[in-house]
Amino acid sequence: MNFDTAVSEMKESIINSTQELIKIKSVKSNFSEGKPFGQGINNALEYILNLSNNLGFTTKNLDGYIGYAEYGKGEKLIGILVHLDVVPEGEGWLHPPYSGNVVDEKIFGRGAIDDKGPAIAAVYALKAIKDSGINLNSRVRIIFGLDEESGSRCMQYYRNNEEIPACSFVPDANYPVINAEKGILTFKLEKNLKQSSNNIITSILGGSRHNIVPDFSEAALKASPQMAEQIKQKFIDFFNKTQFDMEIDYSSDRLLIKSYGIASHASLPDKGVNAISQLMLFLNELNITDELGKFIQFYSGRIGMEYMGASLGCSYSDDLSGNLTLNAGIVNMSKDKIEVTVDIRYPVKYKAEDIITKIKDSVDHFGISITNIKDVKPLFMPPESDLVENLMEVYTDFTAQRTKPISIGGGTYARSMPNAVAFGAIFPGEPELAHQKDEYISIDSLIKNTQIFARAIYKLAQQQ
Repeated sequence: MNFDTAVSEMKESIINSTQELIKIKSVKSNFSEGKPFGQGINNALEYILNLSNNLGFTTKNLDGYIGYAEYGKGEKLIGILVHLDVVPEGEGWLHPPYSGNVVDEKIFGRGAIDDKGPAIAAVYALKAIKDSGINLNSRVRIIFGLDEESGSRCMQYYRNNEEIPACSFVPDANYPVINAEKGILTFKLEKNLKQSSNNIITSILGGSRHNIVPDFSEAALKASPQMAEQIKQKFIDFFNKTQFDMEIDYSSDRLLIKSYGIASHASLPDKGVNAISQLMLFLNELNITDELGKFIQFYSGRIGMEYMGASLGCSYSDDLSGNLTLNAGIVNMSKDKIEVTVDIRYPVKYKAEDIITKIKDSVDHFGISITNIKDVKPLFMPPESDLVENLMEVYTDFTAQRTKPISIGGGTYARSMPNAVAFGAIFPGEPELAHQKDEYISIDSLIKNTQIFARAIYKLAQQQ
């Protein structure tokens, strides 16, 4: 079936709805009754449920944890899993992050590609199906998640209370089809500073989420005028050697070292520049010998600017999903301890336990503990499975490009449901902008996603 005409007629509505959804700052905030993930996220849910209801779909709000829009008849249920929550916007945007401004045929804003644009595309794809008058053999349910960036408790709530789809696709990654997602291992590296004699570094801060390459980090130092001059000279030498984007401020007896990186999704650390790592490498130049100094020495020697775990002894790789990647996403130093939150994406053939064992061998010598370990198992669906083959056929027919399923380091809702894979929304050659400043979705891509989703819905819903 060709749904392009119906989609083209809705183009302005698709653009406007995407802009309106982007304008809602749906970053996770404090719990309140009926709004477990905060007011902003709840506003986004209410907006899209109202939109879906106005378009003629059956809608349901599951106690503010998650919601859905449904169309069609039949025993079989097809799922489309999207999320409305976004990561914090960060600094340095040229286009306001919650404006939805259109510039050069691109809609800018936090969540434009991850995952608000694709969510709107899914809604209007289902509207195109509805307007065509086709009688589907199945029900189609777009499930609007609200906690994807912070643990996916929304999907757990859904599974505990609602019908599980027979199969699902998740427009929160890349085309053609993602049949392998690396495991996601997060943990904290902690060192006790109670016995530290340090009287130079008073604080180290950086990063906001483990799944974002941090674009800013800073350290405050207390130093006499003579020591401050020595540190400033070390900073100049370090800058000349590395050309890192850093600066140093001095007032009274206080030095402030600021490090500027480039944010990116933690699954693509090669696309970013880690501000924490830059800062730690400079602090290591100060040759601090106490407990804090040991931690800085460890970080500089075993992590540094690396993002594949080589110096930690865990540079694993496999033929199904590629290389392990590592991101040091958050650093926080108090009087009593320093901790760094690490996000590792590991190949599907490996286990988190093996990685932790390797890292433990590295940290023990420095008196560092590994705490708060969380593991999300890898996902792998064989290329010959019905769901993968059906979606690959949709992609090939739509693009006239013959290719193969791919793997990613990112984690999607596909892990939260049986028989689910990611499908879109980034076409080959398009930039990876999730979690970056000036995130956008091009209008052309938004419309093409709507068109291909309609085809995917039709194909899956007509399968017996």
